Amino acid sequence: MAPRLQRSTALRETEAPTRSLSTTDKLRSSILAGVFRPGERVLEVNLSEQLRVSRTPIREALKALAGEGLLDYVPNRGYHVREYSIDEIVQAYEIRASLEGLAAKRAAQLGMAAEERAIVEAALRDGEALLNKGRLSAADRHQYGIINAAIHGAIQTAGQSRMLRDMLRQSQQIAPASHRNVIAFELPDVRRRHDDHHRIYEAILCRDGGRAELLMRDHVESIKVSLLRSISRDMSPR
Repeated sequence: MAPRLQRSTALRETEAPTRSLSTTDKLRSSILAGVFRPGERVLEVNLSEQLRVSRTPIREALKALAGEGLLDYVPNRGYHVREYSIDEIVQAYEIRASLEGLAAKRAAQLGMAAEERAIVEAALRDGEALLNKGRLSAADRHQYGIINAAIHGAIQTAGQSRMLRDMLRQSQQIAPASHRNVIAFELPDVRRRHDDHHRIYEAILCRDGGRAELLMRDHVESIKVSLLRSISRDMSPR
């Protein structure tokens, strides 16, 4: 019996950190996708019920995400989704535009590997299928966030610069500037963004670094404009 008990204990010990990491990843994705509103309080008990895990991995996940700057912690008041000023959001997009433009340029100059091309082409097809439905549900927006992240991620990988990827990851810690955040965009906005993806990919395949960079920079800048328009609309008196 002793060996079986030891194996059982060992399994529980290895499962615990894995469960915490998985929970952290899920919460991070939800925050970056805009599922939680800026300033919204994040409650352990609610998350535990939603994710069907104990409160221990939830607690660890909240600590980790506070450390990353996605959550704010106030003693006796708990965790809240971090709020950002308009200026901070604008800065994040401007930085993203420059960095992602460079990543697209490098991807065109260096060429994309077969694996990266397959990821982009599958994401482009999935995006078309989603947009051809003619409307976007909440689930569709979430799915397009995943598609969008896959396209940008593959291009960044093709850029072959760890430093560039690290800097881009930091700029996207501001949730409204994340690839996964398409909550604010209506169907015509997402349609235009997806058409941009096709043009950027074509420029990369043609090994036209200058055009790929320009298209990517314009793409990110246009997302910033759409988001600011949405924020302004939400803030205007009704």
